[in-house]
Amino acid sequence: MSTSARPRVLLTGGSIAGPTLAWGLHRAGFAVTVLERSPARRDAGQNIDVRGLGREVLRRTGLQDAVMARLTGEVGTRFVDEAGRVVAEVTATAGRDGTTAEVEILRGDLSALLLDAVDGDVEVRYGDAVTSVDQDATGVDVTTASGARERYDLLLVAEGRSSRTRRHLFADRTRVVDKGVNIAYGTIDREEQDDDWWYWMTTSGRRTVSVRPDPLGTLRASLNFMTPDVGFDGLPVAAQLQVLRARFGDVGWRVQRVLEGFAQRPEEFYTERMAQVVVSRWSTGRVALVGDAAWGSGPTGMGTTLSLVGAHVLAGELGRTLSESGVTHGEAFARYERLLRRYVDSAQGLPPGTPGLMHPRSDRGVRVLHRGMRIALAPALRRFAEKTVITSQRHEPALPEYPGLRG
Repeated sequence: MSTSARPRVLLTGGSIAGPTLAWGLHRAGFAVTVLERSPARRDAGQNIDVRGLGREVLRRTGLQDAVMARLTGEVGTRFVDEAGRVVAEVTATAGRDGTTAEVEILRGDLSALLLDAVDGDVEVRYGDAVTSVDQDATGVDVTTASGARERYDLLLVAEGRSSRTRRHLFADRTRVVDKGVNIAYGTIDREEQDDDWWYWMTTSGRRTVSVRPDPLGTLRASLNFMTPDVGFDGLPVAAQLQVLRARFGDVGWRVQRVLEGFAQRPEEFYTERMAQVVVSRWSTGRVALVGDAAWGSGPTGMGTTLSLVGAHVLAGELGRTLSESGVTHGEAFARYERLLRRYVDSAQGLPPGTPGLMHPRSDRGVRVLHRGMRIALAPALRRFAEKTVITSQRHEPALPEYPGLRG
C-alpha cells in the first residue's frame, strides 16, 4: 500500500457490486474513486432478487429498511400456458425465497440506494472507462477513455459479465460458457386487468415469455428464445425488434402487448446472451474482480446476492490490510477467494439440462414440462425445488464479522 493516510483505490462499475464495495472500502479507510462507463446513473433494469447472505449484507449496510420500502409488490409466480391458464403457482411466503424471493426490487432502485449510500464520501465519475492498465510492485497506472492517466494502489473491477477490463487482464484465465438463450428485456404499459403476479409462459419452438410487476405502474417483460449464437445481441434495436416479431408473431397470450410495448419504449429495451463467466483466479497482482465480472452466474437467481456478498467480503478483507499489522493486499485477495469460491462455484452449478428443459422444442415437451412443474412445486417437494432447481443456494460460507462495515 502507499504511504498516504488513505490508500487510493480505483473501482470500475457503478451498478450493484461496485457501490457496495465502495461503501465498505470507504468505511475501512480507503480513498475510493468509482468509474462508470454509462454517462449517468442507470435507472433502467429488470426485477432482481436478494436471497440468503445477500439479506445479511443489506442489514450490515443499514439499507434493509430502505430496500423493503421499494419492493416490486410481486405476490408470487404463476406458470401459464399459451391460453393464459395457470399450470402451477407458488405464492411468496415471508421468510422463504422461492421463485419470487422475499426481496424483489428493480435493479435501478437497488443501485440508486447503494449509490446514495456513498454520495459525498466517494468520487463517482460517469461516462469514462479504463483503456489500459500497467501495474508494478507498488501500484497500478491506469489510462481512461477521457485521456486521464492516474496511479492507484489497487484496481478493483466490478463491471458486468462482458467486462472489457477483465478481458484485457484475465483473458487467459477466463472461460465464457454459452447457455444458448437470447433474452430481450423491456417495459410495457400496465392495464386494468393486470395484477401483481409474475407470469411465466412456455411455448414450443424453445420460447418463453415473462411478465412481472414493478412499483412504477408499468410491467417488466422478457422474451427468451434458444438458438445458436448468431449475434442477435449485437444487432441494432430495430433489427432485434424485427427478429422478435418474426420469432414470436404466432404466439398468443400477452405476447403482442409485449412486442408493441418494447417498440414504444426503445430506451428501456435491451438484450443479452445467456452465459456464465468462469474465471480460474479472481486476482492478479494489485487487480481483483468481483460480481458479474468475476463469476457472471447466468440463470441461477443468485447474481445480485453474489454481488452483494462478494463486495462485502472483499471490502472487509482489504480493510484488514489497514487494521491488522502485516496483512498484504495479496493475502486479502487470497482469503476473499477462499471464503467464496465454493459458494460461487455451487451457484453456477445448474441442474442437468438447464436451460434447455425450460425451453422445450415441441408441444409434447411443453406438456411434460408443465407436469414436472406441478410435481416440483407441490407442497411436499417445494422446498427442495426452491433450493436446488429454482436457485442454487448451497455451501453458504460463514460470513466474517467486519467491525467497521456496519451502517
